[in-house]
Amino acid sequence: MTRILFGIATIAALAFGLQPAMAQQTIKIGFISTFSGPQAVIGEDMRRSVELAKEHLGGKMGGKPFEIIYEDDQFKPDVGKARSEKLVQQDKVNFVSGYIWSNVLLASLKTVVEEGDTILIGANAGPSQIAGDLCNKNFFSTSWQNDQTPMAMGEYLNQKGVKSLYVMAPNYAAGKDMAAGVKRTFKGKIVGEDYTKWPDGLDFSAELAKIGAVKPDGIFIFYPGAHGVQFLKQYAQSGLKGKIPLYQVFSIDAITLPQQGELALGTLGAQEWVNDLPNEQNKRYVADFKAKHKVYPSFYGAQSYDAIMLMASAADALKGDLSDKNKVRAELKKANFKSLRGGFKFNTNQFPIQNFYIQETVKDAEGMMTVKTIATAVKDGKDSFYEKCPMK
Repeated sequence: MTRILFGIATIAALAFGLQPAMAQQTIKIGFISTFSGPQAVIGEDMRRSVELAKEHLGGKMGGKPFEIIYEDDQFKPDVGKARSEKLVQQDKVNFVSGYIWSNVLLASLKTVVEEGDTILIGANAGPSQIAGDLCNKNFFSTSWQNDQTPMAMGEYLNQKGVKSLYVMAPNYAAGKDMAAGVKRTFKGKIVGEDYTKWPDGLDFSAELAKIGAVKPDGIFIFYPGAHGVQFLKQYAQSGLKGKIPLYQVFSIDAITLPQQGELALGTLGAQEWVNDLPNEQNKRYVADFKAKHKVYPSFYGAQSYDAIMLMASAADALKGDLSDKNKVRAELKKANFKSLRGGFKFNTNQFPIQNFYIQETVKDAEGMMTVKTIATAVKDGKDSFYEKCPMK
């Protein structure tokens, strides 16, 4: 009788798509980013790097083919949450990854890592809450905690002897994290702060006029994507370019430089990955990306590429059997893959411990706008929230 009931239960499970993970022949990855609207260029850059990682892996992880299901969050937290639910509940993916925006990630987090008990590899956004109180065994990051990159810039400004700074950022979770980050390490005086409307605030003229009146030693900004393009144009139009140096995080990159052009020349930024890092896997990635797309990859892409390679490291170690999530998490924690940034290891909150570099906007030998590494601002940096994370 027991054998009969087991057989009925198994048939029922198969009928409802609840096949045991061992029977799964294809590994499924859900990747959420912005693929529509003005910020779609970032999502497409991430998609290009994910596809390049798939190509470099020969389309297999742990001996099994893998499928990537892309979903568009439309730059909206509620849409991102709905797409996350679809990936977890309908598509039953093994991993979810991506997420450019902190507010989209925060809206989607519980749906994936708690309600769906699915492992999420964050490939960009790193809100402070998830590094601290909201850390979760199912959340790993291949990027950074939001504050870390501006903290590195703050350290560099101290080294340069900058005494006064005006801070500008969008008024949302990541914007506040970025401002908090630079203020945490910068030892000079903050002479002004503005948090502008997001995402539809693209006129910075009033804030630039205030900065012109205050005359700080430098301006710090965080304006990703199209906002960074618009800011540089208005910075030049205001007459401040050449008078008050601009320091930035996530505002000048391989995606925005074609639009920013020479307006960005000489501007300094901070980042954990730069296209000229001299390790073999990075050389291969950058060369193959440029050959395929005729442009440099961005840090968004590099982090996405690393996310796929991290998943592959766990799948390879487990020979494609991802049925035991404890084993999958244990393998992910080892970070046994060749990161594009060189050395890579996780802290206790499963955010990376890593270097941060200062990069300058330049033209390469072919006249293409790009960035190059000029200094290491922080070595083996840890975020400021890991001690609040209950995981030890």
